[in-house]
Amino acid sequence: MKTLAQAKLHKRSTITGITNSDLKPKLLEMGLYTGKVVSVLFKAPFGDPIAVDVDGYVLSMRLNEASLVQIEEIN
Repeated sequence: MKTLAQAKLHKRSTITGITNSDLKPKLLEMGLYTGKVVSVLFKAPFGDPIAVDVDGYVLSMRLNEASLVQIEEIN
């Protein structure tokens, strides 16, 4: 399954789940819920961190956090 860390720039995706981890509550608090539509807006030169559009606000997150968010790209 593809994760948010693997998402292409400016490609809309739907969150399909979040891997169980100690970071899961933090991700939920940041608004990353199953069914939300997200889009990666920016990746730093070495790929970490990334900026993600979630419901009109920009969220900065590390790749280790983004790798826990499972997505499905929207065609």
